Amino acid sequence: MNMKGGRSVIDRVVLLSGPISSGKSTLAEGLRRRFGMVIFKTNSVLKQRVKPHLLNDRKALQSAGERLDRSTRGAWVRDSLNELMTNQPATSGVVVDSVRIIEQIDTLRKAFGSKLVHIHLTAPDKALEKRYQRRHELEDAITFTEARENATERQVQTLQNSADVVIDTKRCTADDVLTRVCCHLNLRCGRGLGYVDVLIGGQYGSEGKGQIAAYLAPEYDFLIRVGGPNAGHKVYEEPDPFTHHQLPSGTRRSQARLLIGPGATLRISKLLKEIADCKVESDRLYIDEQAMVISDADIDDEEKSGVSDIGSTIQGVGAAMARRIIGRSHKAHPQLAKDIPELRPYVHNRILDFLDNAYSEGNSVLLEGTQGTGLSLYHGFYPYVTSRETTVAGCLAEAGVPWNRVRRAIMVCRTYPIRVQNPPDGWSGPMSQEISWSEISKRSGISLAELQKAETTSTTGKRRRVCEFDWQLLRKATLINGPTDIALTFADYLSKKNRTAKRFDQLHVDTINFIQEVELVTRAPVSLISTGFNDRPVVDRRRW
Repeated sequence: MNMKGGRSVIDRVVLLSGPISSGKSTLAEGLRRRFGMVIFKTNSVLKQRVKPHLLNDRKALQSAGERLDRSTRGAWVRDSLNELMTNQPATSGVVVDSVRIIEQIDTLRKAFGSKLVHIHLTAPDKALEKRYQRRHELEDAITFTEARENATERQVQTLQNSADVVIDTKRCTADDVLTRVCCHLNLRCGRGLGYVDVLIGGQYGSEGKGQIAAYLAPEYDFLIRVGGPNAGHKVYEEPDPFTHHQLPSGTRRSQARLLIGPGATLRISKLLKEIADCKVESDRLYIDEQAMVISDADIDDEEKSGVSDIGSTIQGVGAAMARRIIGRSHKAHPQLAKDIPELRPYVHNRILDFLDNAYSEGNSVLLEGTQGTGLSLYHGFYPYVTSRETTVAGCLAEAGVPWNRVRRAIMVCRTYPIRVQNPPDGWSGPMSQEISWSEISKRSGISLAELQKAETTSTTGKRRRVCEFDWQLLRKATLINGPTDIALTFADYLSKKNRTAKRFDQLHVDTINFIQEVELVTRAPVSLISTGFNDRPVVDRRRW
């Protein structure tokens, strides 16, 4: 609705008709609650025309309505609606609850034309009577049969012949009816130009996803994080970098709203500290109520299970995920985000509705994955893998994002892949052509001390192993993820001279040749190039 000359212009009018107890008022309230529609109740107009002691007398209101219909030929609904909406603030529409004769509908159609949608709710008499009795069992009200004796009420079912939409509510909950109506009205039903860009790792994690995500974050309306606290995404800040374990890496770089999907695993103490450190208000952060909570016992279980011998971070993520699967009995029900009092200001049960609204309103979403494709539970080098699916498809599933909303899939790869160092009594997994940091130092011109200081894990502080660029892994990750773009990080490890490059042509010639071959193998452009961990780290070659 918009305003012209002090009068409101209504953009959408939804007429509701149907017999007693068909669910009209419940539907109207749902449209108001979900979409901000204004409710126009015809019985409120009628109540102004009866004596105070008859305000709750259904028969008196029915009689008042019939008198108005005869004197105005049904036009009183239209006129009262126009009067109500004069100088109203903007809204997504108005719901008329309800119309009872065809003349009312005809005058409204002439007034609003294609802006009007007439929805008729119906159900068998037995179902209607049962609802009516349940609603009025504690009230001093007339019986269902008495309410149906009114002549106008008896013919209400014939209005379905002129309706745009007829919905039988017999086997539907109130939410079912609302969902069906929303789809008929094209409200939040997958329409709109909103999109999702997905950012994932193409190797063994620690590819520099945090810095890329933080760089892109100001362009988006929503930021989503999946995974668990076993992944730390470091973002450059002065005087000290900040590491995000649970919140999206762009939290401190943008004002976007933040979502944590139902597939995430949460360490409550870490999450609350991160929320406080980032000064995130409750109206900005939305945590899905079904996100899994890591308990102290989960961490103890991982310490005892022996997974430390494959380089696990021992953050309890794997044990929590396992408990989510095996603890599905009623007695063993695991703790979810909705069970944690401290999270109540942030927890919501309609994360999908937030995303649906975002798509419909043309909002942009950045979904930030964690770890890397080489650590995928299904596609990595089992058993030297993490406890979740780390690919584009896995991240979409954890967040609840459909594939047809994806605009770009950005795969982050570093010039020299890394894995965490081998445990004292184990092995953290295979790497192709492992080399030393002293070799990287010699090739790049970066001091060994600087490399060793930088190359420790964000979560556990362990030293990292490093290997030659793995072209076979790049091809495998490409086949699994189908990236539209590559973000290449640690270009300075190819040559320290790349740190001064602000444009593609300023990169070292060997780096340019390397990038061209990455594009050949992946059949995707290297759109973002990280040249170092500093305040201007990215050469941006995007065409989007």
